[in-house]
Amino acid sequence: MNNPLLADFATPFDTAPFDQITPSHYLPAIKSAIIEAKADIVTIKAESLPTFENTIEALDGAGKRLGIIAGIFFNLNSAETNEEIQSLAREISPLLTEHGNDILLDQDLFQRVSQVFDQKDQLKLTAEQTTLLEKTYKSFVRNGAKLEGDKADQLRKIDQELAQVSLKFGENVLAETNKYVHFVDQEADLEGLPEGIKEAAAQIAEEKEQPGKWAFTLDYPSYIPAMTYAKNRELRETLFMASGTKCAKGDELDNQEIIKQILKLRHDRSVLLGYKSHADFVLEERMAKSPSQVISFLDSLLEKAKPKGMAEMKELEAFANQLDGIEGLKKWDFAYYSELLKKEKYALDDELLRPYFQLEKVIDGVFQTAEKLFGITFSPAADIPVYHKDVTAYEVKDKDGNYLSVFYADFFPRPGKRNGAWMTSYKGQSVKEGEDIRPHVSIVCNFTKPTKSKPSLLTFNEVTTLFHEFGHALHGMMAKGTYESLSGTSVFWDFVELPSQIFENWCYEKECLDLFAKHYETGEKIPEELIEKIKKASNFQQGYQTVRQISFGLLDMAYHSQDPTAISSIFEFEEEIMKPTDLLPKVPGTLMSTSFSHIFQGGYSSGYYSYKWAEVLDADAFELFQEKGVFDKATADSFVKNILSAGGSEHPEKLYKRFRGREPKQDALLKRAGLITE
Repeated sequence: MNNPLLADFATPFDTAPFDQITPSHYLPAIKSAIIEAKADIVTIKAESLPTFENTIEALDGAGKRLGIIAGIFFNLNSAETNEEIQSLAREISPLLTEHGNDILLDQDLFQRVSQVFDQKDQLKLTAEQTTLLEKTYKSFVRNGAKLEGDKADQLRKIDQELAQVSLKFGENVLAETNKYVHFVDQEADLEGLPEGIKEAAAQIAEEKEQPGKWAFTLDYPSYIPAMTYAKNRELRETLFMASGTKCAKGDELDNQEIIKQILKLRHDRSVLLGYKSHADFVLEERMAKSPSQVISFLDSLLEKAKPKGMAEMKELEAFANQLDGIEGLKKWDFAYYSELLKKEKYALDDELLRPYFQLEKVIDGVFQTAEKLFGITFSPAADIPVYHKDVTAYEVKDKDGNYLSVFYADFFPRPGKRNGAWMTSYKGQSVKEGEDIRPHVSIVCNFTKPTKSKPSLLTFNEVTTLFHEFGHALHGMMAKGTYESLSGTSVFWDFVELPSQIFENWCYEKECLDLFAKHYETGEKIPEELIEKIKKASNFQQGYQTVRQISFGLLDMAYHSQDPTAISSIFEFEEEIMKPTDLLPKVPGTLMSTSFSHIFQGGYSSGYYSYKWAEVLDADAFELFQEKGVFDKATADSFVKNILSAGGSEHPEKLYKRFRGREPKQDALLKRAGLITE
């Protein structure tokens, strides 16, 4: 059988041949590519004297085909999965884990790496080469290269189990999300919902063979508008409870025991490697350095944010009571009354803004913003194969018109796609034998779909989400390193959110909004008074929002900075940790942890704090753009050189100081969030 994954890709820019791949190709391709990768390792070990070039550089380039095939497979397992793909993932994941361990626990190979590492002061390496050498050496040590005998076998066993239970966690969340649908029979029960949202709900019901009804799911574009606009309190409570009990119902999709397994395996692994906890292990390779520093950072923000958050909740409770006689605000009331209060205070709501944010125009606006800042351009490339009809591929060119990257955009929810929004890569950037190998980057979102009568019209929050993910994409697309493992988004985890979060800032600038915010029917530019309202409303309930983010970070640290065997009940543990940050009463039976995919399936374990950490960096960095001009070329060029193109070539503290001229200050974030005054 000809396997398109094992041949040279006869596609534009060597892109993944999605139009030729079937699920049956993956397993044989992975097995074959593992054999090929093992041969690369044999070649490295056969060299006589270990050098930086024949050992460290060679390792960075080893197993390239395997990396590309695995990237294609696991990206689709998130964006376009099905039962066959999920079954394959359970088979493929242990193979890759075993292969990774075969490399990192290979004593002969580690001996070669150690020999080069021991000579590093005599080798006259560049800063990037020094970083690669240190990262390679640490990756062996941090993955058990110094373990002997039974301990190495124990590590292998833990890694295999971890790979499986993390997959199972994600499968359960997706299955629970997909199976839930709530039908509404009477239009009177939809009071408050905008016409576009009602039309979308009717369309979902029709797709689910219940014409004449309205259907709501747990997909964000369905769930969030219902929680925000539905006057029907019972409807809001029903949907909230469905979301808040996701994978916590004691059935076959329950994730509570899986969480305990993941926590124990992570802890056991870290202790085996000589660390006090999983958090200590993870944070050794982060800007924050230690659990105590993370907790201190979060507590310092909480001290400033909580009083403001409590005042905001009192204001909201009084507003709901005055408006509808609500006694005791519940969590399912929050979004609804917040939206009404925001409308009263700022004469602004999402439905007023939606007509100015047609998806196609927002995409064009993101591209124009990138062109004005960095000179890059985007052209749809219909000849590049895609994995779903909703996906669009683009050729990206630099300011001189040279090929820079391939960019995939995938925007709408569907059963095979997990919730949320993310950026990923199908091929990394590197330089090999003088050739600059350019990256293939993708962003995946779940935005409001078009209806029969309206195009896809985004909320302002969806606009900022698009800018956020595009910021990550820029980090990947504009990479200019030598080594793939240090290129693009391969940076410390608490630095990776800087490019994404700083890019959100342009959404609030008139110069940027004027590029794309035009009424989908009249073509009229967004009025200046609406832009001013967006800016004024940007601080609305920032105390509450900050406390909420801090609560997730503290929960993550609590799970991972101690021996988890003491956790007998996930319900009780979460409630205890969240109590100091809960600004509304806990709803019995609800559990956030069982669908907290960021830390139990994604890469954010002991790293959720990084969103707030990077907010400090992005607010501080954007102040420079505000001082010089939001489209100032010199500042943009410096950001490209020192942040976007530099990847992980040096420690992020050095890169940031090179861009900003000093260390970051918290004040810019606190001012922007309205937590302190000038």
